[in-house]
Amino acid sequence: MAFEIWLALLGAAIMISLSPGAGFATAISFGLSNGLRGAAPAVFGLICGYGTQMLLVSLGLGALIATSPTLFTLIKYIGAAYLVWLGVQIIRSQTTLELHKAEPLRKRERFIRAYLVNITNPKGMVFLLALVPQFLDQSKPQSLQLWIIGLTLVLVDWVVMTGYSGLAARLRTFVQDPIGRAWLNRASGSALILAGLVLSSATL
Repeated sequence: MAFEIWLALLGAAIMISLSPGAGFATAISFGLSNGLRGAAPAVFGLICGYGTQMLLVSLGLGALIATSPTLFTLIKYIGAAYLVWLGVQIIRSQTTLELHKAEPLRKRERFIRAYLVNITNPKGMVFLLALVPQFLDQSKPQSLQLWIIGLTLVLVDWVVMTGYSGLAARLRTFVQDPIGRAWLNRASGSALILAGLVLSSATL
């Protein structure tokens, strides 16, 4: 994978992780109720769920490239359009924050609950199916590319979710501020729209 492509992937990964969603709400909830260290098992659960989805998507895309390169290319175009649509939806989304109830739980229970949040989220799977193909070069070996993409997405998400849980533990009013969330939505949505447009033009 070219360094320029990886930088684009890194930027997309950061914006994706920063944007509000089920993982964001879970990390905030456990940060509020358990503090930074107490939220660590839940964050790890989120990452394991995300990694599981990434593994499933990678296996499916690898098989698709081997059997139908044309269909894979079509998925790339659809995925780029989906990124633009998702960016618009994030910008237009409401800024209210609905937090999961996160009463004190044992570490294993925190991990399992957070893991289930991500592994049962169909939007996460759809998003990965739209995003991952944008950074794959069909003419080069797929395994290493998929490992780089997967590790980048997972590690960035781990850092961001840890940061969110720590921020929630210290600054409750900040993470629930609708004005701050509105700007976050605009930045995240605009970045996704830009990524979709750039990636779609690059594949023409």
